[in-house]
Amino acid sequence: MTLKPQPQKPQPLVPWMGGKRRLAKHLIPMFPEHCCYVELFAGGAALFFLRPEKAKTEVLNDLNGGLINLYRIVQHHFDEFVRQFEWALTSREVFTRLQSTPPESMTDIQRAARFFYLQHTAFGGKVTDQHFGTSTTGRGFTAVDIADRLKAAQRRLNGVYIENEPWQRCFKRYDRPHTFFYADPPYWQTAGYDRAFDWSQYQQLAEVMATAQGKVMLSINDHSDIRGLFKDFRIQRLELAYSVGRDKTQKTSGELVICNW
Repeated sequence: MTLKPQPQKPQPLVPWMGGKRRLAKHLIPMFPEHCCYVELFAGGAALFFLRPEKAKTEVLNDLNGGLINLYRIVQHHFDEFVRQFEWALTSREVFTRLQSTPPESMTDIQRAARFFYLQHTAFGGKVTDQHFGTSTTGRGFTAVDIADRLKAAQRRLNGVYIENEPWQRCFKRYDRPHTFFYADPPYWQTAGYDRAFDWSQYQQLAEVMATAQGKVMLSINDHSDIRGLFKDFRIQRLELAYSVGRDKTQKTSGELVICNW
């Protein structure tokens, strides 16, 4: 009797600064019942890819045009996207060349491949101020089995609405009693994100959470300003262990999970 290989589970397409892959096992069980699932700040969309069950309607929204283009290309032009990596190497020279190539001079498929390669070879999943990342304990960028590794993600994206608009507009568009919004905005007073996110936007998040028809879960760094602004909501703190660079000393950081139900 020959056992059939188990299909791979979908994984996030790219590493992402502030991604929630390591917190998924804590956050996903906290999701309420819903028919429509919306990520207002999708980024690497770790929770979307890792959640065990799909919602009837799903929406990924982000202002980063390169990221949204990647999702659309994997969703609709998978074979040609994979072909871009036929002879790809983990190379500082390739990284630098792609980094200096203006995206507007490329086709949408080439832009998606460029974005994907840079995210996978840049240090720390950063989107801005990227520099080539190296390791003495892991492999570099691997292209030989890329089609197999991404096929599950492509299937997962099937039928998903991909939006590229301000979070406020996306929220208004999909806010219904049966909608669950997951909001993972840039951390307060933390550098390295690709666009500014000022205090007024956190205030707007607090306002829409108080008046929303649907349910909203916000994950954000633990900061006294944030605790003060969202004091009227249910707040839970999660601990995340991490180490930085060559410093193997384990440290912890606090992640606040704020819910409006």
